[in-house]
Parts: sequence; C-alpha cells; structure tokens
Amino acid sequence: MSQQTASPPQALPYAVMLATPLFFSTNIIFGRYVAGDTAPFVLAFLRWASVAAILLPFALVRQGAAVRAVLADHWRLLLTLGFLGMGLSGGVVYLGLSLTTATNATLIYSTAPILIILLERLFRGRAIGLRETAGIALGFAGVAIIVLRGDLTTLARLTFNPGDLLIAMASLSWAGYSILYRAEGLRRLDNMSLFALVAGFGALVNLPFAAVDLVSAEGLPATREAWYATGGIVLISSLLAFSGFQYGVRALGASVAGMFMYLMTPYGVLMAIVFLGERLEPFHLAGIVLVMTGIGIATLPAKLFRRRR
Repeated sequence: MSQQTASPPQALPYAVMLATPLFFSTNIIFGRYVAGDTAPFVLAFLRWASVAAILLPFALVRQGAAVRAVLADHWRLLLTLGFLGMGLSGGVVYLGLSLTTATNATLIYSTAPILIILLERLFRGRAIGLRETAGIALGFAGVAIIVLRGDLTTLARLTFNPGDLLIAMASLSWAGYSILYRAEGLRRLDNMSLFALVAGFGALVNLPFAAVDLVSAEGLPATREAWYATGGIVLISSLLAFSGFQYGVRALGASVAGMFMYLMTPYGVLMAIVFLGERLEPFHLAGIVLVMTGIGIATLPAKLFRRRR
C-alpha cells in the first residue's frame, strides 16, 4: 500500500490570522488600562526598547551585513519611521488614551486603511475611483459621528475631546508609516530585521519625552498590574502581533492576511466593554457601521464587488 505524503495543516495560518488582530487590539486596551499609572512616552519607550533589545540580536545574527548597510544608507528614513510609527503612533496614542475611551480610540484608529489611500493620492498620484471615494466618505462620516458623540451641536460649540483628536493624528501618522515602510531601499531586510531596526529608532524617538516625564515625577508603572500590562504590550501587542501578521502574509499572501485585520475593530470594542467596563452607545454603533462599511468598500479587492457572469 502506498503511503500518502502528509501536507502541512491548512487550518493553522487561518487560526493564526484570526488571533493576530486580537493581539494588535490589546495595545489600546492595555494602554487605556495603565493610562493613570504610567506616563505615555515612558510606556512607549519601554515598549519599543524592549522589542528592539529582544529582536536586534537575532537580526544581527541573521542579516548582520545587510542591517549595517541599511542603517548606514537609510538612517534618516528609519528615524522618520520611528517618529511616525512609534512616536506619534506610540506615545501620542497612550496620551490620547488618558483622555478618551478605548472604544473611541479603536474606532478612530481603524480608519488608517482609507487614510493610506488618501496619502498615496496626495504624494504618489494614486488614482481614486468612485467606489473608493464613497468608502472614504462613509468612513469619515463614521469617525465624525464618534468624535461628535452623535451631537451635531458640538460643531457649534467646538468642544472636541482632545483625546479623540490625538488618536486621529496618530491614525494619520500610522498611515504615513505604512507607506514609507515599503520603501525600496529597505527591501534588502526581512520583516523581522527591519522591524527590529525601526523599533530601536522608535525607542530613541520616545527617549527624550520619556526623560521629561521621569523628571516631572511621572513615569514608570506605579503598580504591579501596570507592569503586567506593560509586559503584555511588549509580548502580546508587539512581538506576537507582528510575528503573527508576518506569518500570515507568508502563508496566505498579503491581500488575504490584510482582510483579517478588519477584525481589529470588533475585537477592540468587545474587549473595551468586557475588560474596561465601557458602554457601547448608539453613536458607537452608528460609527461602527459607517466606518467598517466605508473601509470595506474603499479597500477590499474590486473583484469582490463585481457580479459573476
């Protein structure tokens, strides 16, 4: 009897990608949890310094020559990535979470995919079709409902929650980071080595602000629980999340792996309700519907919207 060659389990990549958006979403939940116990830029510095310390030795062993070459040739780009992805999208996020809810932050931050489309249009001349335009409009309408809390009179009073505005700025910064991360000069490095380098620059960007927080008597996690949450941000929100996504990209392709990331919004909102005791208001529901519909229309492959002949 001939023996059949065992094939690798096809369910594993999908299981990993079901969990990966959950790992990413924990960053906002942990960040909101420690908002009163840890200074935001200290938290961001601890996060990225720890990630860099863990990953850089492996990067140097695997691609030492390439790492040194990219560092010498593109340190300005790496510094920019650290500023956008780990500074504005790191310390500023944690600062915003001290002023707004995790639910609001999750919904506002989820608009990054449509912001990427807009930035590519502005700086790279990317054409935007009618479908994408409609999706962008719906997404921003959903964010407006969340920021205004369903009350249009907020526009007349100009009383916006500063935390919501900081999260919106961080989302825009993350969109810019996502575009620059694909720069041609960085492609000689694999994902892990590049992530390790950018994490190191992210720690450097946050260091001066963290030092100011420490001098002003704020800073290091004040309780055991805050230290546990900080460890969760390093291990779950950073290492597990990015490793899972990179595995999914290799196993399933970037387009399929990217679709799973839409789960970040429901995961984040659900965890904010379960673990932080936040309330889901009617304007949140309206925002979820508009944001998720808009992101789907704007970013999902066009073939999904074509009728089969």
